Amino acid sequence: MESKKAIYNLIPQKYYPKTELIIEGTPLEEIVKIKQDSLIKFPFIAKPDIGLRGSGVKKINTLEDLKSYAQKANFDFIIQDLIPFENEVGIFYVRYPDEKNGRITGIVSKEFMIITGDGVSTTEELIKKNPRYELQFKVLKQEYGDLLLEILPKGEKLNLVPYGNHVRGAKFIDGSHWISPKLIETINEMCLQVPGFYFGRMDIMYNNWEELESGENFSVVELNGAASEPTHIYDPKHSLFFAWKELARHITYMYEISVINNAKGIPYLAHKIGMKEYRLHLEQSNKIVKF
Repeated sequence: MESKKAIYNLIPQKYYPKTELIIEGTPLEEIVKIKQDSLIKFPFIAKPDIGLRGSGVKKINTLEDLKSYAQKANFDFIIQDLIPFENEVGIFYVRYPDEKNGRITGIVSKEFMIITGDGVSTTEELIKKNPRYELQFKVLKQEYGDLLLEILPKGEKLNLVPYGNHVRGAKFIDGSHWISPKLIETINEMCLQVPGFYFGRMDIMYNNWEELESGENFSVVELNGAASEPTHIYDPKHSLFFAWKELARHITYMYEISVINNAKGIPYLAHKIGMKEYRLHLEQSNKIVKF
């Protein structure tokens, strides 16, 4: 199981938003003090320290929201500054341990669930006009409540789920054609500063593509290691066979990296330890799904 906070601690601070770990059962007063001391301001994001496909991720707008989240959370969680950028991509990075430069093996662009007001329809009506958004209606109803009955002013946009997770309604689009020498250089420079990171996907929010390529105005939302997926396979235009081929390609990368590391004295994960981690993962997953 991967602790998000432990992973953030490996990344240079300049690359990710202010983030604090909250241990399960921490009193609200102490959580508020941690938030204030770290200068995290409302609104911010709360999410499980060990995540499960976007489950348990909430935007915290008020102290009452924070109190409700903390009371329900039967797991450790993190609080994190809301990233101010509108765009998000997932970039898969691979580097062999004996290489100085890695490569980008895939990019996924994330299309958020955004509705635009017409000055007549309620938020609920606007959601139900989009079949993909309507699939998320039950969860949105729990989150927004009576706010869904309000009429969104004409031209005003509302991002219903401000984080790019396909389980929560974001549409994934293959952006691998955006891979460029300049982007590889920027991503490689960052990844070389993360100890032991050779394989995985980083979810990044950014202002515009030119700035991201140049290494400006972007922030790492999450960095995922061996358990991460090349999520560009979820583009609706791709076939199941394409997905299998990409998964096989990335599993091969992971295998080859592990062989090189093993030759350097890094042991393979023992079966007993692996099963223990798997059981802990299932236990944590059940907690989050019920949240």
